[in-house]
Amino acid sequence: MAERTRTRRRSPEAGDRLAANRLGVAGIVFFVVAAAAPLVGMTGAVPVAAAAGNGAGVPGAYVAVGITLLIFSSAFSAMSRVVTNTGAFFAYVGRGLGIPAGVGSALVSLLAYLAIQLSIYGFFGGIMAGQMAATVGLELPWWLWSLIAWAVVLGLSVLRVDIGAKLLGVLMICELLSLVIVAFAVIGSGGGPEGLDVAASFAPQNVFVGGLVGSAGIALAFAFASFIGFEATAIYGEESRDPERTVPRATYLAVGLITVIFALAAFAIVSGLGASGIEGKVAELSTVDGTPLADPAAVLFTVAGTYVGDWLATAMSWLVLSSLFAGLLAFQNCSARYFFSLGRAGVLPAGLQHTNGRGAPAAGSIATSVITGLVIVVFALAGLDPVLNLFYWASGMAVISVLVVEILVCVAVLVHFARRGQQRHWWSTTAAPVLAGLGLLTGLYLLISRFGLLSGTVPDGVDPTTTPWTLSATGWTLVLLPFVVLVIGVVLGTAVAGRGDRRRELSDILG
Repeated sequence: MAERTRTRRRSPEAGDRLAANRLGVAGIVFFVVAAAAPLVGMTGAVPVAAAAGNGAGVPGAYVAVGITLLIFSSAFSAMSRVVTNTGAFFAYVGRGLGIPAGVGSALVSLLAYLAIQLSIYGFFGGIMAGQMAATVGLELPWWLWSLIAWAVVLGLSVLRVDIGAKLLGVLMICELLSLVIVAFAVIGSGGGPEGLDVAASFAPQNVFVGGLVGSAGIALAFAFASFIGFEATAIYGEESRDPERTVPRATYLAVGLITVIFALAAFAIVSGLGASGIEGKVAELSTVDGTPLADPAAVLFTVAGTYVGDWLATAMSWLVLSSLFAGLLAFQNCSARYFFSLGRAGVLPAGLQHTNGRGAPAAGSIATSVITGLVIVVFALAGLDPVLNLFYWASGMAVISVLVVEILVCVAVLVHFARRGQQRHWWSTTAAPVLAGLGLLTGLYLLISRFGLLSGTVPDGVDPTTTPWTLSATGWTLVLLPFVVLVIGVVLGTAVAGRGDRRRELSDILG
């Protein structure tokens, strides 16, 4: 029975615990799929991956990454059955590799969630400013729209978590329905000028064309970036019903759903335009004032308008904004719960562990909003671009951070179950973490080597599609920051663990 002991064996004071039994599988999946923002990925990542990467093989790249993350989910879920903690990866790594490594992974995870939220605020503000100016003539700066969204997200995040899930449910249904309509319209019509060429998109030789250091590597890097947020299922363990079953089921369902959505919608885009020469077609459709890929959303909107109607393309242009807002709320919840967990563990100030009367981590939500609000103001005062700077810089760093922590989780699963020597299953506790770890290491290599293309931090005069590992000073700073934070976290964790009272507290939380 010791192996299945609940992580939180102490009895917290009222106001220091999250509301239990609020979320089922569906509610958690809504948060996670919202974080993946499928419509944003279809309008942003897929066109760039097709034009600069493996062309018609983009749908297969999403399948390959989805399989890798499903394997990771098996190892991830094995640990979720013995550790239920809103800090999720913090608790998993801490249980397997010790308190210092756990604290290091927690700070990197927090960096990731704050960064991805900031990237979405930038994208939301930029898109909203342009769309409102074009449709209703309302000229407001991007940062004002971002701060309006910031205020609404803060208000919703301190309410009960299931209220957020219900809101995300409505937004998600509309977003997914629009993609499904486009996909079935293209497939139902037999495809575009070349029909439905399944092999062009899913045959291994087309998916991995050019190799990992070439075009296939670019597409796979964008695919890995599109899945960020799926691991958040475990963050809601303490607030879920029957977490030992709910979290694994939600994880498998979320990864499977995201994989199917991205692969199916990408296949519709490729088929609708025609597989041969897709790179040139995408570049042509997305070119603005002579700059290719300046408006990648035009690719999906063109396919939607051609096969369904202009009304759907217009609706999608607004649903992109609702998708971004859903992602903001999802990642606000992630960051708030990490602040809560670290406050409860004594790593960060104890005030962060307090919840409000509704059982929401209000202090963590406020801390999250203070940080993101300050960064938005700094970028606005500096005159930096919300998309080219805030979105691309922060999102690139966030994806690297998440992969670093996922690799640590794979190692932690191996070490934990090997040390225990009981209740082991060869697949979920040995084979899965090894295979997933290798896949994630490959993904990390691809992301860092192609970081200039992902983040727009390539020195002047360098072609990012043909020159990997060449970054500006800003690019290298963003790449190295997660590793620096990891080291700082390990040092902090070592110091905290050296204090007897804090070590007992951390040991109790980590189980």
